[in-house]
Amino acid sequence: MKKLISAIAVFFLCCMAAPAAVPGPLTSLRAIHALTNAQASQALPVAFEATVTYFRWYESTLFVQDDGVALYVQTPPGAKVAPGDRVLVRGITHNSFRPEIFAGSVTVLHPGKMPAPLPATFDSMIGGQFDSLRVKVRGLVRTADLAFSTAAPVRSIALQVLTEGGAIHIVLESDDESALKNLLDAEVEVTGVVSGRFDGKMQLTGLDLDVPSLDGIRILKRANASPWSLPVTPMDEILSGYHENSLSQRVLVHGVITYDQPGSMIVLQSGSKSLQVMTQSYSPLRIGDQADATGFPDLRDGFLTLMRSEVRDSQKQAPIPPMPASWEQLSSAGSIFDLVSIEARVVVGVREASRDEYVLVSNGHLFSAIYQHPDMRSKIPLPAMKPVRAGSRVRVTGICMSSSADPFSGPVSFEILLRSFDDVSVVASPPLVNVRNLALVVGLLLIVVFAVVARGWTLERSMRRQTASMAALTEAEAAMERRRSRILEDINGTAPLSGILEEIAGLVSVQLEGAPCWCDITNGARLGKYPGELQGLRILQGQISARSGSPLGTIFAGLAASSQPSPRHGEALAMGARLATLAIETRNLYSDLMHRSEFDQLTDIHNRFSLAKHIDACIEEARRKASILGLIYIDLDEFKQVNDLYGHHVGDLYLQEVALRMKQQLRTGDLLARLGGDEFAVLVPVVRNRAHVEEMALRLEHSFDEPITVEGCTLQGTASFGIALYPEDGDARETLLSAADAAMYVAKHARRQITAKS
Repeated sequence: MKKLISAIAVFFLCCMAAPAAVPGPLTSLRAIHALTNAQASQALPVAFEATVTYFRWYESTLFVQDDGVALYVQTPPGAKVAPGDRVLVRGITHNSFRPEIFAGSVTVLHPGKMPAPLPATFDSMIGGQFDSLRVKVRGLVRTADLAFSTAAPVRSIALQVLTEGGAIHIVLESDDESALKNLLDAEVEVTGVVSGRFDGKMQLTGLDLDVPSLDGIRILKRANASPWSLPVTPMDEILSGYHENSLSQRVLVHGVITYDQPGSMIVLQSGSKSLQVMTQSYSPLRIGDQADATGFPDLRDGFLTLMRSEVRDSQKQAPIPPMPASWEQLSSAGSIFDLVSIEARVVVGVREASRDEYVLVSNGHLFSAIYQHPDMRSKIPLPAMKPVRAGSRVRVTGICMSSSADPFSGPVSFEILLRSFDDVSVVASPPLVNVRNLALVVGLLLIVVFAVVARGWTLERSMRRQTASMAALTEAEAAMERRRSRILEDINGTAPLSGILEEIAGLVSVQLEGAPCWCDITNGARLGKYPGELQGLRILQGQISARSGSPLGTIFAGLAASSQPSPRHGEALAMGARLATLAIETRNLYSDLMHRSEFDQLTDIHNRFSLAKHIDACIEEARRKASILGLIYIDLDEFKQVNDLYGHHVGDLYLQEVALRMKQQLRTGDLLARLGGDEFAVLVPVVRNRAHVEEMALRLEHSFDEPITVEGCTLQGTASFGIALYPEDGDARETLLSAADAAMYVAKHARRQITAKS
């Protein structure tokens, strides 16, 4: 329920330990319980005795009770207590739904007796008066399932018990599957500790009853018949078993209209509170008007909602300004149904049958801004979709909506409901650095390469024409021209660079009547005919210049000390240096472009484009051999928090270490690629069956077993994996990638669901 990071408790305890004048600790549970949330937020010291009524060790969740009052305590890691223990709790207060405790230590004084459970009803518990107390309730079991927690290798039993007034979720600390056998439709008495379910605004959205053992479930009356012995009902006739008897009381709320979708819903906001109001009314309403709504309180997808409502517009304007927000704020579910504004970049805009959608990206995370089309019965003409160029930075204003009411398992997905296209305003045009412009830059670089090649080809042709016209040249001069032409051909071909530079040194040596000539390449090899002993030689040298930046090397010639200086010596070295520059830069440019086009610059593993090329090749090979291949899609969990907490430099180092660890798990022939951000993929070209790929995915998952330490920060990472096989899940690259991506999201969603239930 109230999962908090243990490090927060440590931080507050360190603050307590600092030398400062602090008030004496509160020594009774009743005194702490009497605090307001504002008082509890001041981190007041406490030291009190109480009895343990419930302890969930893998979440550090503890409930204690004394003198008829009870509290929730966040224990330090490693605490060991049991229900009934009398304990001494030292720590500080913290504000939440009610004041609670961050404990620095929990000391067992002696075993004790559990406080007697108080009879309770749904109405009394939902009102909050039994929060954290040990109670007993009666009801009818509607669902009974085993649940699994990712926080620890334990299973528990989850029950939904229907009481007079509403349903309660029961968490039973037991993995005895046989206990489920006779629970469905049985009337039971449950003894446990009351806790709440909350949304991102810490608004109560439901009730939990935490039960430490099977002793807390007593069957009063078994079901008249087993649910599995009922007669089979045709699927299209199941409504014949439907019956509802609602005793919910009508309520009246007041606020300002911030959203209106005629015939469906409106949103009212008052200060920091906002509410979704479902209504079938088509009465004209005006955004910004004060209004009253009357209806019946309910939960819709886990959110507080007013159902079957009627709305009365006061026609008095009191517009609410939108709250500027970031992706992190909105994904925390603390602004659900609030009028907000957020800046992001446009990925694409699409008009669909019932709505227009802008897909946006903020801090590497995608979300949508949606304009719902008016109901056709409203006779309102549909305006043209506002054109916004991809890559533009926009500010969108609207109502924050989410598909998940549980923010305690990590960020939740959300979307922004637009009131009109005026809610989309362009802040900045697309940046120069985007995919399209990068493609243009790569294209220009390729043009430069082709220009260099063309220049070499033109020079070669020119040299050939000169050679053809030099019939009067001596045989030695003709041979030299042939060597130069051959060098130019090698520069434009695929000959090794070292061989070309040795040919250039040899050409210069011939022009200098056989004098030793060699090249020293910057940070590289020495190539050519190096005499070893330079004594008695007159050394000439020429710089191998780069078109930009530092020199590429030096070309040398060793002449006899008695030789006379001549202009042709410098001309020969200059000609050799120019040829060496052309050879080195042509090879470097080609190699750099090839590497950049195929490898990720941060992790130095294959990139998305290289993966696509290899997938296509492997599919052709698999189609030819009638074989199968596998694809594993990998998405790092909570990577955004690494950047937020430690900075992008640590995030980059984390990605490099993750890539290295996963690469070490692969075989020769398997290909690891980074698709972008925190997404990776592994192409497995040689596969026996699906179990083979699943075993490889498990090995990759083990890459995260050991914490990753970078820049003094210790990070415990996890990832979600999705698997697809050719041709079972797709016979083309796009369908194979989509299938693996979808499987990964199913796995990620299942992980979040399990975490939420725990």
